Amino acid sequence: MGSPEDQAYRLLKEHCNGFMVSQVLFSACELGVFDLLAEAPGPLASAEVAARLASSPRGTEQLLDACVSLKLLQVDVRRGKAVYGNTELASTYLARTGPRSQQNMLLYMARTTYACWGHLAEAVREGRNQYLKAFGAPAEQLFTAIYRSEAEQLLFMRGLQEVWSVCGGSVLAAFDLSPFPLICDLGGCSGALAKECVALYPACRVTVFDIPEVVQMAEKHFSFAGEERISFREGDFFTDPLPHADLYILARVLHDWSDEKCSQLLARIHHACKAGGGVLVIESLLDADGRGPLTTQLYSLNMLVQTEGRERTAAQYRALLAPAGFPRVHCRRTGGTYDAVLARK
Repeated sequence: MGSPEDQAYRLLKEHCNGFMVSQVLFSACELGVFDLLAEAPGPLASAEVAARLASSPRGTEQLLDACVSLKLLQVDVRRGKAVYGNTELASTYLARTGPRSQQNMLLYMARTTYACWGHLAEAVREGRNQYLKAFGAPAEQLFTAIYRSEAEQLLFMRGLQEVWSVCGGSVLAAFDLSPFPLICDLGGCSGALAKECVALYPACRVTVFDIPEVVQMAEKHFSFAGEERISFREGDFFTDPLPHADLYILARVLHDWSDEKCSQLLARIHHACKAGGGVLVIESLLDADGRGPLTTQLYSLNMLVQTEGRERTAAQYRALLAPAGFPRVHCRRTGGTYDAVLARK
């Protein structure tokens, strides 16, 4: 057992090295390490990995060994030579062919989120996002940086699809949504959450409402062959007429915006919402005192560096929903990354 000072110093070093851990993960994804090992007929030596990835032998071996220590890869010694393969975690979440792959979201975080976090001190000092410093994009145009090219927009949309493939079922099952046959997913992006919704509630129909460039990208790159229960509609939910629906889904939407803009959007939803209808807010909820969980606190700081908004407590969502005309508010923790808030008109 070390002294308390030793333990404190080790914790400090772990925190200081956190960005290095992230970059090991991001770099291995970007280089294609997990994809290569997933496609290989068996474990590969570091020299073989380097040759196939056209990377340096020295750097490749160091990266692979760091991935082993992080439990992203496993290593075996055969005839005196180390050979590497994916762990179950990597096969499931990191390889592009994994059943619950998160590779696109990780690459988006590496290329966009990470760049903004390099300016966290400025964000705290100024109280606004850092798109201007990170990408030269106006701070007021939240999605200009995310959609700065067709490739980056598609990466983000595929990333959200991956997130909902893991988290969508639990948040949509937090409440029984079968009483809402007509659903509108505002800011529904690629339609990934809509797919989860119709799978869970076969009698429902979902309209995905998003800005024109997102809808056009979704229709071009994401398959909805034979799925008549999902439709798309172009528009800006702050300015354009909203589709009439029994239930409006706001998934990872309100955390992008200030309280004032959230109130404006919720008032517009109330005006369009059918009698007896409601709003399902899907967000990562802070504890009542705002001092946890850590993941949600970090997400809230991410909203500071990337958006106008923040993560909120259940009480703060009630304070937004009730004045907008949704007085019956119920919150459910899912035990996962995202929680559910259902408010009825």
